[in-house]
Amino acid sequence: MAALLETRRDLIATLARGAVRVLLAAAWIACGGAMAAADDGLYRAQTVVTGQGEPNRIIGFGACLEDVLIKVSGQPMLAGDRRLAAYRSKAKAFVSRFDYHDQYAGKPHHDEQGTRDRPYDLTVDFDERKIDGILARLGLKPWRSQRPVLGVFAEMQHGPTDYIVTSDGTQSDLQRDALAAAAAKRGMRFVLPDTAALTSASVTAAELLKTPPAKLSSIVAPQGGEATLLGRLVWDDKDLGWATQWRMAWHGKDYKWQFRGVTFDEAFRRGIGGAAQVLSGNGDPGRPK
Repeated sequence: MAALLETRRDLIATLARGAVRVLLAAAWIACGGAMAAADDGLYRAQTVVTGQGEPNRIIGFGACLEDVLIKVSGQPMLAGDRRLAAYRSKAKAFVSRFDYHDQYAGKPHHDEQGTRDRPYDLTVDFDERKIDGILARLGLKPWRSQRPVLGVFAEMQHGPTDYIVTSDGTQSDLQRDALAAAAAKRGMRFVLPDTAALTSASVTAAELLKTPPAKLSSIVAPQGGEATLLGRLVWDDKDLGWATQWRMAWHGKDYKWQFRGVTFDEAFRRGIGGAAQVLSGNGDPGRPK
């Protein structure tokens, strides 16, 4: 039953990505396995809304504003920050443009799934100067320097099943999509090891956490990996979620952060977000707010 619930939770999240998954797959191929968030998209965010009415659009603007503030600054601790409430309520004032994509484009309307109740991807671009101004008032600044490419090594353990997420393994399809979505949301680029490289280096899921960082770095360096992010996700029947540990070393310091009871989509968002926090100089993700 627990396994079934977990599968349903992550399946729902996967379906919600909809057309984005196709675009991410195309980008993966085009980039030779290296997923990248477009540099000109730092001030852009996307969310799902119901219909194109203004009330839901305003809510969507608020959600996108928080995402953009986090993406531009590299500070994931802004998520849920009470100081953002005032800005979210007037998010429309910071928007430069927006558009909709019908998730059911090409499909006939059925009953209440007409213009009003049909799900849309709302893409919002924000005014750079205004976003930078908000960050300044929050004591933060835009992270404009070149963002290092993350080499991500993620172990997934669900009962007896234990494997590393790779760039080419079919077992990793959903996790690869989730990582790509998390990287895009946080304005990061990443690469994954391929199966052959792991085999050649004798790196297994069971021994991943014991593998020297230098050895892991050498596996992803040929693909452009510049900073290594190591994660372990273990399914917990009691929590009905994943118990997650993340680690990375940067500029001579080791960082560790962990949490539990989340879907792997959320686990990857926090993993990528924590790495962004470290690389942007915004502190230690292992320390509470």
